[in-house]
Amino acid sequence: MTFNELGLDHELLKAIETLGFVQPSPIQEKAIPVLLSGERDFVGLAQTGTGKTAAFGLPLLQQLDIFNPTVQGIILCPTRELCMQITKDLQVFAKYKGAVHIVPVYGGVSISNQIRDLKRGAHIVVATPGRLLDHIERGTIKLNTVRFAILDEADEMLNMGFQDDINDILSQTTKDKHVWLFSATMPKEVEQIARKYMNNPERITIGKVNATAENLEHQFCVVSAKDMNKVLARFIDYYPEMYGILFCRTKRDTQELANKLMKDGYNVDALHGDLSQQQRDTVMNRFRTRNIQMLIATDVAARGIDVNDVTHVLHLNLPDDSENYTHRSGRTARAGKSGISLVIINSRETGKLRSLEGRIGKKFKKVMVPTGKEICEKQLFSLIDSINNAEVDEAAVATYMHKVFTEFEKFSKEELIKRLISVEFNRYLKLYGKAPDLNLSDSGKNGDRRDKREGTQDRSEVSNELFINVGAMDVNDKSGFLAFLCDVSGVSGRDIGRINLKDSYSFFGVEDVEAANKIIKSLNGEEIEGRKIRVEFSGGAGSGNSGNSNNKGGGGFKSKGRGFDKSKQRSGGRDFNRSSGTKKNYSRGR
Repeated sequence: MTFNELGLDHELLKAIETLGFVQPSPIQEKAIPVLLSGERDFVGLAQTGTGKTAAFGLPLLQQLDIFNPTVQGIILCPTRELCMQITKDLQVFAKYKGAVHIVPVYGGVSISNQIRDLKRGAHIVVATPGRLLDHIERGTIKLNTVRFAILDEADEMLNMGFQDDINDILSQTTKDKHVWLFSATMPKEVEQIARKYMNNPERITIGKVNATAENLEHQFCVVSAKDMNKVLARFIDYYPEMYGILFCRTKRDTQELANKLMKDGYNVDALHGDLSQQQRDTVMNRFRTRNIQMLIATDVAARGIDVNDVTHVLHLNLPDDSENYTHRSGRTARAGKSGISLVIINSRETGKLRSLEGRIGKKFKKVMVPTGKEICEKQLFSLIDSINNAEVDEAAVATYMHKVFTEFEKFSKEELIKRLISVEFNRYLKLYGKAPDLNLSDSGKNGDRRDKREGTQDRSEVSNELFINVGAMDVNDKSGFLAFLCDVSGVSGRDIGRINLKDSYSFFGVEDVEAANKIIKSLNGEEIEGRKIRVEFSGGAGSGNSGNSNNKGGGGFKSKGRGFDKSKQRSGGRDFNRSSGTKKNYSRGR
């Protein structure tokens, strides 16, 4: 089937032809004829990157009355980046339709400029929910003339906490409007909106609900937690043409990892919620123009990113649920292209990985961390390919060639090739010439058993569990306990494993012996409620009151006088009492 067979008018077909499109994608083929009728509400489920913007944008443009200056269509989307992308696409589609006014409204920029654009007239408003509500409250946008309300990436908007905003917006539209909802997944919150605001909608599903793209290869490797950054660097070096996104769990981890990789010479940058809008725009522009090879991002910051030709999505540890994984991996393998989603996990997460396989209906392929020899070979032949494919500007180099030939005439062809290769290649030889194997076997040990061979055995292989005489009487829950450990010792939450919280003491796992020793050194000898904190490997823990706490409080240190004075954290003779009035709340959702 071609676009000519879908019922689109001449002006839209001309714009599509200008773009070079001939055949519609599956979601476009199914959705456009239904939406052109203008008689049904609609739910379209399809993966990110399958052409949903054209699927709703073309029918919307065809049904506009361009002589009516009021707002006839609103399009809600989760992020500023997606808002701008949709607006740009619609403007291209409307190129031959006449004076179609499309106004994007989103946060992080001056609202006065948007008000000015709206006063000039808008047929379509493309908006993020929060900023649209700002305009509604100011009276600069009225929804009583809206004929079409479109929710794009509905699941992402709800994951980002926009459910109340969406309800507020839709409740102010007229009952005779049509709602078109597009989403990659169909969680219960999206289903609730469909039931509340849609009347017997036509439903079309492309592929399986909540499934990932068919041309996406899911991979995983198992490594020690302490080696994760090294492993990541190896994969970047092994794929010289990688253009990817790496997901971390926290803003802190994202920025720290980006700083470390940049310091080591890698072409990366961070994207997270602590960046200003100007910083965020700068990072995204650099990524879109491929001035950076890899974007390191949190889940929330990466919502709605619409960048073509991403080859890899990498995950440091597994996300908390399958929908997050679907959204993450959906950044690659878009528009029929192939891609790789690689999860780097520690041995404790293998069970969680198997559960994820069942939920998304995909099998993950185990891959090995590239060895130093493999990376050197890959980089060498990448360099050779670059030389083979280099475009030579004969006129530009002619002036210099005589001198160049004179300088090199003392070398044989073989010697010249060796020197040319070495100029670019010595860094990898030096970095990976004696690099150890970072893979873990199924037993959780490093593949080359280098600790034994070097005469040292990682203490965490013998016992990765620590005892501490801080328990539920001091913190309300495991979340508060974890925050306490990380803040006082400075270790990452990734290094902490299973926590067994008792009343007056606790046991907790630590993946890395260096992190365990850091915790012991940081906390031993400090005081809490007049008693000294004691931390040691659990093999030396011999006493303590037993019994789990049944306290179900709101988390954090309890109100009976115990607490943590952050102002004393870095000084000698610290204590953790609230008497100073400086409170640190270790509660759930910190």
